[in-house]
Amino acid sequence: MAQRRISTLTLKTDAPALSAGDTVLLSGPLYTARDQAHKRIAALLREGKPLPFPLDGATIYYAGPTPTPPGLPIGACGPTTSGRMDPYTPLFLDHGLCGMVGKGARSKEVCDAICRNGAVYLCAIGGAGALAAQCVQSLEVIAFDDLGCESVKRLEVRDFPLIVGIDCHGGNLFLR
Repeated sequence: MAQRRISTLTLKTDAPALSAGDTVLLSGPLYTARDQAHKRIAALLREGKPLPFPLDGATIYYAGPTPTPPGLPIGACGPTTSGRMDPYTPLFLDHGLCGMVGKGARSKEVCDAICRNGAVYLCAIGGAGALAAQCVQSLEVIAFDDLGCESVKRLEVRDFPLIVGIDCHGGNLFLR
């Protein structure tokens, strides 16, 4: 089966056509956010304060890129374990998040929220941060600069190779 090219900008409408196990080449804007950034974004949501980026229609990549070498847009940027974000993910999905990129299984609550919101969880290959970095066209730190590698960054990616780990119909590679 050929890899399907999809855009983060149309992921919300593309998600219903994706099935667990499909391979995709993802292009468009991604936002990096890990544990501490998730904690802060959740607090902003609870307080009704502005977010560093709109969650509605967004895709978050669970990554903390290494320092950027001269002449490149980013250092290595492999996925981190997604389960650490599970306490925050249903809230984010209920506020419009449509895609997540990471590695590893997700909790039942996250799987239920993915289905409830028509979202998708995409898996990147762990240990291949240098390969992932080749797909990054640009990087901009947009929030929480004090968190260093865990700051929220807006990446522009092209043809990022991923596998659908959990689809919006309940398909789940981790339950096979």
